[in-house]
Amino acid sequence: MNFILGKKIGMSQMYDKDGKLTPVTLIVAGPCNILQKKTKETDGYEALQIGYEKIEKKDKIGKSMKGKEYKYIKEENIAGAVGDEISVASFKEGDKIKVSGMSKGKGFQGGVKKHGFHGRRATHGVKHEHRTIGSVGTRFPQHVMKGRKMPGRMGYDRISVKGLKIMKIEPENNLMVIKGAVPGVKGALLEIRG
Repeated sequence: MNFILGKKIGMSQMYDKDGKLTPVTLIVAGPCNILQKKTKETDGYEALQIGYEKIEKKDKIGKSMKGKEYKYIKEENIAGAVGDEISVASFKEGDKIKVSGMSKGKGFQGGVKKHGFHGRRATHGVKHEHRTIGSVGTRFPQHVMKGRKMPGRMGYDRISVKGLKIMKIEPENNLMVIKGAVPGVKGALLEIRG
């Protein structure tokens, strides 16, 4: 299994082999360094710890970060040796991949936007109440039941999209072009598994 970290540049479009216009997402992926190999004997599980985007400024590196001076550090159960570099060259055009990332944050939203409530009627004494959620409790047990859909923060959830196809790879620019949309804003960190 291949695994690499990258950042979303944005969306564009390109023509495929059949001349069909296809929406694509541009991602700068890697290079990622393997920092530590975790084993069952020492750590209780097997995984590789990889780092992405080396921190260059000395004042940004803390004492506990010695030897792991990276902005993003993730663990994944993949094969490899410590010190090796993972790049986009480990993927091939036409491969199916899974991309995970954090979705766009929408802030505090009401029930109509967050859960799709239809709101109140637009007539007969409904004044300043069009987008309220209505009654939230019951007569007994006289409190709001657990799990009730209420207004609150929306978005910024971990989203995974499976079955995305790699349209093009440019190893010299660490660029990966993927068919379709992936979660997150421009510049969002993405985990790409092949």
